[in-house]
Amino acid sequence: MKLRTISTKFNSMLGNFLARISYRQKVALTLSLGVIIGLTGLFFYLLRMHTYIIGDDPAACINCHIMSPYYATWAHSAHARNTTCNDCHVPNNNIVSHYAFKGMDGMKHVAYFVTHSEAQAIEAEEASAEVIMDNCIRCHKQLNQEFVNTGRIDYMEAQRGEGKACWDCHRDVAHMNKNSLSSTPGAEYVEPMPPSPVPDWLQKALGKKQ
Repeated sequence: MKLRTISTKFNSMLGNFLARISYRQKVALTLSLGVIIGLTGLFFYLLRMHTYIIGDDPAACINCHIMSPYYATWAHSAHARNTTCNDCHVPNNNIVSHYAFKGMDGMKHVAYFVTHSEAQAIEAEEASAEVIMDNCIRCHKQLNQEFVNTGRIDYMEAQRGEGKACWDCHRDVAHMNKNSLSSTPGAEYVEPMPPSPVPDWLQKALGKKQ
């Protein structure tokens, strides 16, 4: 009921506003909105937002050059044979939490990259660490509970000191200890970086290409 009331009030305010402005102002407003929407869409396209949110290709992660060491070390690890970044770093219990976390985490990473506030050696924040350990348990459940019989210690139990997190023993999985841009300066050349999506004519107009 409240949503219907809000919608009615909004439509009334919009109708009153449009009634007060001239035809030329309406045209100018429409063009301005079109330009804003178009530039916003271009911005998200240049950031390859569609590859982050919809896709499952690990190469999308190296759209940001700071991820090159992590992509290169993953590509040369055993995990590269049958896992993607999303298998470890995104919730996989249901589609809603999967895409909600992926979208929020992706936007946070973009913000870090654009503002140059990322750490030289990136570490998983608490929310990400919990997701990673949950995925370790999900993938290796049979190994832990049937073959080796080590039991199951979840992330919160490890935080309370009631057991160890997976990486307390398996620190080098799957990115070979800590990596950073300064410690692995050639990582971005190990795997080819994806080509720029910006058309040649626009790169030339911006002076980015001769």
